[in-house]
Amino acid sequence: MKARMSLLAFTTVLACAFSVGCGGGSSGSSTSQSHTIASSGANVAPIAVNSGAPGIGYVNGAFASVTVCVPGTSNCQSIDDVLVDTGSSGLRILSSALTIALTQQNASDGNPVVECFPFVSGYTWGPVETADVEIASEKASSAPIQVIGTTATVPSGCLSFGLTSSDTLDTLGANGILGIGLFAQDCGSACGLPLGSNSQNPGLYYECPSSGCVELVESTAQQVLNPVTLFTKDNNGVIIELPAVSGGEPSVNGSLVFGIGTESNNALSGATVYTADAEGNFTTTYNGTAYSSSFIDSGSNGYFFLDSSITGIAECTDQQGFYCPSSTTNVSATNQGANGATGTVNFSVANTDTLFANSADFVYENLGGEFSGPPAAFDFGLPFFFGQNVFTGVQSTTYANGYWAY
Repeated sequence: MKARMSLLAFTTVLACAFSVGCGGGSSGSSTSQSHTIASSGANVAPIAVNSGAPGIGYVNGAFASVTVCVPGTSNCQSIDDVLVDTGSSGLRILSSALTIALTQQNASDGNPVVECFPFVSGYTWGPVETADVEIASEKASSAPIQVIGTTATVPSGCLSFGLTSSDTLDTLGANGILGIGLFAQDCGSACGLPLGSNSQNPGLYYECPSSGCVELVESTAQQVLNPVTLFTKDNNGVIIELPAVSGGEPSVNGSLVFGIGTESNNALSGATVYTADAEGNFTTTYNGTAYSSSFIDSGSNGYFFLDSSITGIAECTDQQGFYCPSSTTNVSATNQGANGATGTVNFSVANTDTLFANSADFVYENLGGEFSGPPAAFDFGLPFFFGQNVFTGVQSTTYANGYWAY
């Protein structure tokens, strides 16, 4: 079944998904950058946009293979069909896809640490474990990751987000999520705050003795981390490089390049830098109105923006959350980073029912739908990445909240 997907981390919404591309003619900016796709290099991993794991039928999902190892050993496993997601931070692997035993992270009193991580489209629940993570020739040693799925009872605090479980292949739609977004940790300083009724700690981490799970203060060093930040080099961000798409296609291939300006194959090459604000957003102006909670997210499978009452684009009656205009609609908006950089983005939205009518296609340049705010915003999902190189820079001393460039 072809469905809406959005892997935007819900924690970004708290602090401040899953669905189904964008050719050179359907998205762009006021600047000109070089669009080459790196095919080789120690910092280059192949990615494929296709239907995903057998039987899933994922639409507009970019997948990579990730190798995890017991720390400091050669006891390793390569896991395919891991979704590449610039809207979250941290590696998350389904327990059903994992055949090796990793190292459990424990709290100071010896109880296992488990995380409830909310996305817009559902939550993942599972233990925090430690692994050496290898992608291409890059390695993150002793990285905390989440192993999704566990026999521990999901606590009421996790259920209070009001989301559905994404702890199986059918509900997650992938064997895991490679979160390589703007931030180094999946929660940051908020999860290190004291707990209590008035705390700003969102309560994502738990320690789970046999008597039941209770919320835990988790330091940034112990949190599930963006694995790129642990690479010995090429650790300041990533580039997703995908070809242009015209109409529907069964699949396309591209590259995930690690590092920005660190090698001969990852220069910015004329791309404009749009810095993010403290919530990981920038501003998109549409029809004279500015929407300051907008973002770029490879884990969303369409252009998700505003709603039908604002855009005038008809909703689908049977494909919930998607747009179904009577004819393909052209959209123009202007993005502005926190640094003041601006650029025009032009894209189109087709009728989702018409797109999905061909059961052999899983890649679309003009899939769109409503953004499930509040607040009202633009989510530039995977279609935005087709036909242009999109850079995601991790927060640093130079860019406190990270940046996008294209």
